[in-house]
Amino acid sequence: MEERERIIYLWFEMWLTKQDLGIDDIFEEDVTYVESWGPKYHNRKMVKHWFHEWNTRGKVLVWNIKQFFHKGDQTVVEWYFKNKMKDGTVEEFDGVSLIVWAEEQKIKSLKEFGCNLNRYDPYEHGETPEFRDEKISWF
Repeated sequence: MEERERIIYLWFEMWLTKQDLGIDDIFEEDVTYVESWGPKYHNRKMVKHWFHEWNTRGKVLVWNIKQFFHKGDQTVVEWYFKNKMKDGTVEEFDGVSLIVWAEEQKIKSLKEFGCNLNRYDPYEHGETPEFRDEKISWF
């Protein structure tokens, strides 16, 4: 489990430092990577391209790991994420990644799931729900 957690910390560190510190070493060649808001990358070459291209448009400010869960060839990691794009847009949310490992301790599949930080109780004032009239986040 320590090796898997080290690899995940390394992946997050790459985003925080905007440096490829070993993408080839941590992902299978035929990895599938799904971002929380929909984009899907079908191999390591595309994951590398996305990483380098995205980092020309934005900066990951915070990507903190809260906890890990391991079972068999899978790991779930809960995290908090915040970024700032070149246009000034700031995004932040809680998330979870579901990771499937290959036998060589490389990531075979990674799916991200996001959770809006702007939460509220729609039943706070009674039995009829009151939903906020606001733009829903990208996820």
